[in-house]
Amino acid sequence: MSVERTRLADRLDAADRRVAEHPVAPLFLNRWSSRAFTNEAISDEALFSLFEAARWAPSAYNAQPWRFIYAKRDSSAWPKLLSFLVPYNQGWAHGAAALIFVVSKATFTPAGKSEPTVSRSASFDAGAAWASLAIQAHLDGWVAHGMGGFDDEAARLALNVPADNRIEAAVAIGRHGDMAALPERYHLGEIPSTRRPLRESVFEGAFPVAS
Repeated sequence: MSVERTRLADRLDAADRRVAEHPVAPLFLNRWSSRAFTNEAISDEALFSLFEAARWAPSAYNAQPWRFIYAKRDSSAWPKLLSFLVPYNQGWAHGAAALIFVVSKATFTPAGKSEPTVSRSASFDAGAAWASLAIQAHLDGWVAHGMGGFDDEAARLALNVPADNRIEAAVAIGRHGDMAALPERYHLGEIPSTRRPLRESVFEGAFPVAS
């Protein structure tokens, strides 16, 4: 058995162990970030249902710092947004139905104030909006795959991103397709990933003292 096939077998075994340590809704285990897409297009109605879910995410002071720039496949803006992705991500994301760039606004004007102030939670709140979008996508039968691999400088310039805004991530939206349609180098990523134990992320009272 080749090294890659061995690794794929290991990943398949890991997928079988995608079990919650505590009770959660099944969607949290079933949602994952595939790279394989079908050729199905996404309608404006379906896409904006995802943005609507994001719109209702919680945010500090209800500042709603998230912004979204999108392009649907075969639109005039599609080649531009796709070009900002690193080559590895372009190699699979070109099959998506839509690309989205998630942006957070770093300042807001509190109620009763006239001058803007810096938000400590803009990125955190934009993350909440992205999670809401991803969950709605899963519920609607779509895959939402977030990416950090993109040319931030080129994207900021070409997308007219204001100075007090940060591009947080790119997201590919599509219907889950057959792994066989992807080049072999992507196959290892086409298995739902596991998570580290809660005990390594959750601490009562304080971080553990290093031994």
